[in-house]
Amino acid sequence: MKQRVTYIILLAIIAATLPLQAQIGGAGSSVFHFLNLPASSRLNALGGENVSLADNDISMAFINPALLTPETDKVLQLNYAYYLAGTMFGSMMYGHNYKENYFAAGIHYLDYGQMEYADGMGNLLGGTFTAKDICVNLMYARQLGPQFRIGATVKPIFSVYERYTSVALGADVGGYFQTKDSLFQMGLALRNIGWQLKSFYEEDYGQHTEMLPLNLEFGMSLKLPHAPLRFSMTAHNLQRWNIAPREMEVKWYDMLFRHTIWAVDIVPKSEKFYLTVSYNHRRQAEMSITDVRSLAGFAFGAGVRVYKFRVGFAISQYTKSNFTYQASISTDINSFLK
Repeated sequence: MKQRVTYIILLAIIAATLPLQAQIGGAGSSVFHFLNLPASSRLNALGGENVSLADNDISMAFINPALLTPETDKVLQLNYAYYLAGTMFGSMMYGHNYKENYFAAGIHYLDYGQMEYADGMGNLLGGTFTAKDICVNLMYARQLGPQFRIGATVKPIFSVYERYTSVALGADVGGYFQTKDSLFQMGLALRNIGWQLKSFYEEDYGQHTEMLPLNLEFGMSLKLPHAPLRFSMTAHNLQRWNIAPREMEVKWYDMLFRHTIWAVDIVPKSEKFYLTVSYNHRRQAEMSITDVRSLAGFAFGAGVRVYKFRVGFAISQYTKSNFTYQASISTDINSFLK
């Protein structure tokens, strides 16, 4: 058994190293940035990303597959978000455990709505078309003793923009650690390893393929022993230092802060509800407008347990006067079988 676990870890390291080498060697830009959107209201409230919180919220495994837990067995979750101009985002996920092996399957999609044909000058030509992104997630995690877990996700990706289509294959790998009292949690994940199998268009030398938006993340969460407070810090895009828009000069301390997301949860011992507030400095720096008050960078969320269901809601701001609203509902199928 130990030898088999060693092989799994070795394969994960090899898989993680290959795309990193390609990116350092100059692989070019990336595609399918919808993969960076928060897949649930909980993730939205936490600032969009978190790799260190493991509990009964199965959607956390969209970011780090090692966050599947014994509590995610037969949990079904549905999520829906409304973005600007009729753009809709949704996801669904279901978990199933076998002894110390945790499985889950999920799908998330982005529908850009109906758009009108127009020429380069903006003149309408009549007729409409649609654009959609879809990602299927097949996840697996294994317990390595009471305090450690590792996990991996394989995810086929499909996009249709009018008559242009693309297919890609991606993967995530992750690890998780918690102390014996579960007050301190730590996670590490390498997300969106992969590339296009079929590009949107071809050039003289063949298909114009690009990488997925690779993201190496590390996070820590600390719950106070005698108060219902939990603090989280997530560091993202650790594989590259400069994450600012092109031709923008950013001081080193500002760039350092852009790599971090900070969140605070109020979670009582009963876990019947939670309240969350977070701050994403990169989002604030890139989405706020000079001399205009904005909540860009901040996100707020809440969740409550009602009968056999858990309901969550989050709100965040990406552009002036436009907020993103996201709702989630989940249930444990086991509770209906008792």
